[in-house]
Amino acid sequence: MRVLGVDPGLTRCGVGVVEGIAGRPLTMLGVGVVRTPADADLGHRLLAVEQGIEQWLDEHRPEFVAVERVFSQHNVRTVMGTAQASAVAMLCAARRGIPVALHTPSEVKAAVTGTGRADKAQVGAMVTRLLRLSAPPKPADAADALALAICHIWRAPAQNRLQQAVARHSLNATKGRTA
Repeated sequence: MRVLGVDPGLTRCGVGVVEGIAGRPLTMLGVGVVRTPADADLGHRLLAVEQGIEQWLDEHRPEFVAVERVFSQHNVRTVMGTAQASAVAMLCAARRGIPVALHTPSEVKAAVTGTGRADKAQVGAMVTRLLRLSAPPKPADAADALALAICHIWRAPAQNRLQQAVARHSLNATKGRTA
């Protein structure tokens, strides 16, 4: 499975591609940050994020895109920029027919470090260890994007089984009502 992780942001949008399957060693295929100038017009910034993500999709051809689910913060302006960058990432994937998964920050932290309350340094250290890197990716947005991809690779099989079970249950319940 090849996953593009996206840590959305307007100034720094972390991107990272990880390949592998749950239970096996994972491989980092690329990591970086799409940057936009803070003083640029919002439309131009969103366009730059779109162009950056499109380049990553072209270069790495992921099977899935994992995006950090936007959560409420105290700074509404930051939340808006994060949500807008997140929407751009989802749009780019949807345009290509690539499935998108949203993961909360605590879900990603728990998957990678074992605790949903891990700090950025702990996430960076575990990403470094899990991907056998010589140093943590910088800035933290890049490490967070890799953590998103890792989280999706590890959690997708269980989520898929759960969705299939729910679908079977729904189908059986429907058949029971029509019989």
